[in-house]
Amino acid sequence: MKTAIISSESSEKHITGDGHPEQPKRIISIKKRLENRKDLIWKKPEKVPEEILKMTHSKEYLEEISKSFPHNGLKFFDGDTVVSPGSKKAVFDAAGSVIKAIDGIENNEFKNAFCAVRPPGHHATKSKAMGFCVINQAGVAVNYLVRKYKYKRIACVDFDVHWGNGNYDVMYENKNALYISTHQYPFYPGGGTEKDKGKYNNSLNIPLPAGTNSRQYFNAFERVLDRLINFQPDFLLFSAGFDAHKDDPLAQFELNSKDFYEITRRTLNATNQYTKGKVISILEGGYDLNALAESVNEHVNALTEFS
Repeated sequence: MKTAIISSESSEKHITGDGHPEQPKRIISIKKRLENRKDLIWKKPEKVPEEILKMTHSKEYLEEISKSFPHNGLKFFDGDTVVSPGSKKAVFDAAGSVIKAIDGIENNEFKNAFCAVRPPGHHATKSKAMGFCVINQAGVAVNYLVRKYKYKRIACVDFDVHWGNGNYDVMYENKNALYISTHQYPFYPGGGTEKDKGKYNNSLNIPLPAGTNSRQYFNAFERVLDRLINFQPDFLLFSAGFDAHKDDPLAQFELNSKDFYEITRRTLNATNQYTKGKVISILEGGYDLNALAESVNEHVNALTEFS
């Protein structure tokens, strides 16, 4: 079976304004890089069940954002998180991409999936939009896997260069979820120290300094693999941010494009016997367009090897 790319034209209609790093060209550059590959199939998002949104975010927050998208111009949910008239569909399609990814795997339509959507989600907490993020896609995926498919051990590996404070918040007291993050520290959004362990010791944070290179990163990544093997997940999620790349303008790690193949391959190698290859990956950060397209392609290369 093939690897699926779940994407939507709405991702390109989420306008954030001139000079904003989280821009439509991110998706365009990824699609251009992947579109001629014969080993991929392309699918559209599905609708997110209302009950899953309510498990992921507070009722007040969902009500607030549903009426906050502008009819024209731009609106700021916070200093970084900008929305426009096309954003509402993009936001809910991004969340719906994980629904399609999970259903497609469970129904044997494809082996695994990469959700090439925006806006990203890993900074969106239960009750707050921030850091370019509105709905927490990884949280939606965890709740859907537990509610619909009765999964008991879901691991989320977040290799975005920024700590996924939203992922941590949404999964904080979920006994069925293990959240693991490697990230630059101290750095936006703050937090993500080794003391942040989740309510049930269900989180592992690995803060690393600016300037971390490939060798240093992979030395630290052994801790990720050890924890995954110990946890024995029956489903794996990636919060796949590519802003740890040396060319990324928003951070100071020194990884190269090929490293994202290696991160993915090692993670799948460690978990495949438990997950039976059930993996979905969700696009988070990555703001240099060439580095992003190259790195996503490497990440997808590893996914296809296990499909």
